Amino acid sequence: MKPARRCSALARQLWSSSRGATSPEAGARSCHRGVSSSRAPLSAVRAGSTDTGGPMGSGSSRLLGTLAQPDLFHDQPLELEPDELLRECERVLQRRPPRPHRHMVYCGPGPQDQGPPIRIMQWNILAQALGEGKDGFIRCPLEALKWQERKYLILEEILTYSPDIVCLQEVDHYYDTLGPIMSGLGYQGSFLPKPWSPCLDVERNNGPDGCALFFRSSRFSLRSTAHLRLSAMMLPTNQVAIVQSLQCRATGRGLCVAVTHLKARSGWERLRSAQGADLLHSLQSITARSDSALPLVVCGDFNAEPSEEVYRRFSRSALGLDSAYKQLSEDGRTEPSYTTWKIRPSGESCSTLDYIWYSRQALRVHTLLDIPSEEQIGPDRLPSYHYPSDHLSLLCDLSFIEQTDTHK
Repeated sequence: MKPARRCSALARQLWSSSRGATSPEAGARSCHRGVSSSRAPLSAVRAGSTDTGGPMGSGSSRLLGTLAQPDLFHDQPLELEPDELLRECERVLQRRPPRPHRHMVYCGPGPQDQGPPIRIMQWNILAQALGEGKDGFIRCPLEALKWQERKYLILEEILTYSPDIVCLQEVDHYYDTLGPIMSGLGYQGSFLPKPWSPCLDVERNNGPDGCALFFRSSRFSLRSTAHLRLSAMMLPTNQVAIVQSLQCRATGRGLCVAVTHLKARSGWERLRSAQGADLLHSLQSITARSDSALPLVVCGDFNAEPSEEVYRRFSRSALGLDSAYKQLSEDGRTEPSYTTWKIRPSGESCSTLDYIWYSRQALRVHTLLDIPSEEQIGPDRLPSYHYPSDHLSLLCDLSFIEQTDTHK
């Protein structure tokens, strides 16, 4: 096999670039129990960049297009430089307003941590076919939804925060874009499409949408993978989940990670509850196979407010799960006011539907990415020229709680 080519070498072949100014780190705020975090995301502010790369549509924008053709690199695996790719995103997106500037919030001291924090990203990225052909975002110009640039906004968000584990929903460009690019960035990925994806009803679709789970290979090794089709009342449904058992290379400890996307729309609350019960049952079975207690992280677009039964099922589960984003509230017990905000022909919708659940006895919330303000989101809501999805990304740094030796 030929040696891997680096992104910088490929970039030199595709365009003549000058080095842009590196972005400063974003400031960090503390939540009600903590002080400033030392690990903050890179700022993705594009305004005022000193980069002099070519305009959109020039040679610079061909990089991801080339990467999105995995057959070209079948015999020559590609190793990508994250900083180089982030600069490419900034070049292509320089005519768009910057994404909302968000802070990392440190959630205070706790039991002694074991190993470095694990950064988890949860995000419904909005299926391209649905965004352009079905969802009816009446305040979002169609130009803002074009995949040729929207993919750069998605990738920029991931590169900016550099998560160790990425859980995505509504992925309909896995094989031609996200899969090969994330692989080149050092992630191992898994994809599970919906059995009857609504994307297939859209003309010139890119195939079915589904869930994707990526983990950084340098931090974790894979023990097992389960692809689940969720059931409700013994009947299979159109919703899926991916469950992977990982082993942390730094600590040797196991971690079970799941990603799911439950049934959408009002009126389907009982179905969502049944899907949640089925997923919890499967997670209990999977974690029970481990020789020792296996901590859990469950990410997803649950399409359910905290008042719904499926939320209560997870919060009261025997698996001992808690919702990470409650830590942003003053009392530590209240979810954010919204994780999605959109305007459709039926009206404006501002809801909390997305969650990162974790095993509270084995993991500790270290830091969280805050929620943009209404002013930052803007009057036309999401998606928009400055944000690629109708759902906000959630980001959480989790630490293993050091195990006590019960035999001493």
